[in-house]
Amino acid sequence: MSQNIKWFNEIGIEDVAEVGGKNASLGEMYQNLTSEGVRVPNGFAVTSSAYRYVLESNSAWGKLHAQLDSLDVNDVDALQRAGENCRDIVYSCRLPDDLQADILAAYEKLKEEYGESLSLAVRSSATAEDSPEASFAGQNDTYLNIANADELLDAYKRCLASNFTDRSIHYKYDNGFDYLKVYLSVVVMKMVRSDIGASGVMFSLDTETGFKDVVFINAALGLGENVVQGTINPDAFYVHKPTYSKGFRTVLKRSLGSKEKKMIFTDTINLDNIAVEYTKNIPTTPEEQSHFCITDDDVMVLAGYAIKVENHYSQKAGFHKPMDMEWAKDGIDGELYMVQARPETVQSQKKGTILETYHLKEKGKLLVTGQAIGTKIGQGKAHYIASVKELDTFKAGEVLVADTTNPDWEPIMKIAAAIITNKGGRTCHAAILSRELGIPAVVGCDNATEVLKDADAVTVSCAEGEEGHIYEGILDFEIIKTDLSHLPKTKTEIMMNLGNPDIAFSLASLPVDGIGLARMEFIINEYIKAHPMALKHPEQVDDETRAKLQELTQAYENMEDFFVKTLSEGVATIASAVYPKPCVVRMSDFKSNEYATLLGGSTFELKEDNPMIGFRGASRYAHPRYEEGFALECAAMKRVRDEMGFDNVILMIPFCRRIDEGQRVLDTMAKYGLKQGENGLKIYVMCEIPNNVIQIDNFSKLFDGFSIGSNDLTQLTLGVDRDSEVVAFDYDERDEGVKEMIRLAVEGCKRNNRHSGICGQAPSDYPEMAEYLVRLGIESMSLNPDTVLKTIENIGKLETELGR
Repeated sequence: MSQNIKWFNEIGIEDVAEVGGKNASLGEMYQNLTSEGVRVPNGFAVTSSAYRYVLESNSAWGKLHAQLDSLDVNDVDALQRAGENCRDIVYSCRLPDDLQADILAAYEKLKEEYGESLSLAVRSSATAEDSPEASFAGQNDTYLNIANADELLDAYKRCLASNFTDRSIHYKYDNGFDYLKVYLSVVVMKMVRSDIGASGVMFSLDTETGFKDVVFINAALGLGENVVQGTINPDAFYVHKPTYSKGFRTVLKRSLGSKEKKMIFTDTINLDNIAVEYTKNIPTTPEEQSHFCITDDDVMVLAGYAIKVENHYSQKAGFHKPMDMEWAKDGIDGELYMVQARPETVQSQKKGTILETYHLKEKGKLLVTGQAIGTKIGQGKAHYIASVKELDTFKAGEVLVADTTNPDWEPIMKIAAAIITNKGGRTCHAAILSRELGIPAVVGCDNATEVLKDADAVTVSCAEGEEGHIYEGILDFEIIKTDLSHLPKTKTEIMMNLGNPDIAFSLASLPVDGIGLARMEFIINEYIKAHPMALKHPEQVDDETRAKLQELTQAYENMEDFFVKTLSEGVATIASAVYPKPCVVRMSDFKSNEYATLLGGSTFELKEDNPMIGFRGASRYAHPRYEEGFALECAAMKRVRDEMGFDNVILMIPFCRRIDEGQRVLDTMAKYGLKQGENGLKIYVMCEIPNNVIQIDNFSKLFDGFSIGSNDLTQLTLGVDRDSEVVAFDYDERDEGVKEMIRLAVEGCKRNNRHSGICGQAPSDYPEMAEYLVRLGIESMSLNPDTVLKTIENIGKLETELGR
């Protein structure tokens, strides 16, 4: 074959100059990873030499120079005119006879491998594509379901012309590329029939936080364009790489996307029509929307592909190289294929030891929510842009509001203070570009264009977890910068309190010794939303509540499966942020009035006059009114440790009043598969009742460690209801009596060779309490994340003074 054609088995990553980034990577994977079980469709590259040959033989270079040499790319009208003229110049070129013959001969050879019914994917592959500093994702065109020679040659010319889309011209300008020296190669490969299957994108790290221990997968029905362009909200999955490498095969975390439509092939194609379409979108059914579009087994295969791809490219580069990948599931053979891989170009470029944290100092009226992209805060006047025709009305510093975006919008996106879209997931175009530009974005809001009015001032916060918040008005915020390289290493273990899985990855970079308190309540309240006993006994609730329970759990095998998987994945996500360091997970500690607010809860809860010291914590676990609910909690924690591989999880029992109650709880846990000592399982108890301190020697015979809950210990030592505003002035963790109780507890732990820690509010709120605890010799302190860094600094100085 001539220099016009290169097959995948002839090219690798070093051939970007000749075949472009997409082709080079496909060849690299085809040659090196198919033997390791990674499926890559075969195909060939029409080279950049062929691109230059087409333009030279048609004397097109001079015409293109005339359009581009004096172009002001920031003049939107001029850019649109020049782009259209350049595309017309290239598309009108006649393909030389020998090039046509080479392309068609390669096509025939591919049909010999896959059969006469073969359809093709024809994709642009730019020679400057996917450099470490810039991703050309979405800049050039792709054509799918190409089924004959005429369509192939036409699609090839259309790809060449797309080197001069408005977005591609502007992108080259922004990244310092010469318009006419970025050459175009074209991918011609077997079409994976994801139109009747599924497809998506995945990354070998978390796209928002840079957390490197996960694979992040987006999935939707049909062809992948909807995921990339952000026209639907896809399903999302995370897999934890360290536990996967140890043989555990479970999803770490998942979220069900609405998947409102799917892209399939069109039935007829008219090549005389300048707006030729090979694909179309159709609505998905309620059944398709209510279930995940790929199985857990599919997720595991994809995670394995992602890890192999990342490992290969990292070994080749000589350093860790996170990857951005596209995949497709063939609806005919049921197999999963890798169809693209490129270096991740945002998080992997971040260097240095400065931790930058954005923090809202006030709250306003919440207008809209969606998926947060990045962790920053932006603000300005909202400006709704309905179509590309309105781009020239957008002004720098405004907040872009749109139904969705595409690469043509890049010129205004780069000058926006923030970006808000109705549609899209974490891997849509708006998300990808906003990350690259360092601009906060909130995508998948559904109703942003209806709620937000033009010229209204808004604050866009991506600093509060995975859910992005758009507030009314310009709110005060701060940016906290911490140089992690200067933080001391303390002898006292500094851990953090964390109950929200959504912020776990963003906190993974904090230099802590683990998680000292992970509360189940947040996960149950925010994700499960239903009372465990209602899920266990839906027949006991009214028809309206039962219908809500069924809707809530429809994507799962049954209601119990929903509870166990949702709780276990929430806890595992928290544990993954510090793995393999310890993560202390407290079993549920709702009060009866709090349980009653959960869906179906009023059926199963008694009304108590003082729930703060009523039916809560350990007293519930072996009680007939709740034991079946506790069994579900145990099943979830057994799954976290034994099936998901998070043996760093330590379980903790709250509000255990008496010794025999502690024994009943341990017996009940063993009954449901959580036997102390098996698979290294440690069980701690909260030290928050005066009796825990008084009888610490006896409690030490049952439990492996103690975590002092200073909130309840203060309440019960001083006899003050911590929920009462009237006597709030009497609630003070620094009271000498409370400090004495803490001293006795720490000394009791030392005496019995048991772990001593504290997870209450006191050391977070009062530096003098942290100092007191260090002087006592407490082993660990678990703090709220926002006080961790300052406390490490303070304790480091104190330990130096004490000669530790």
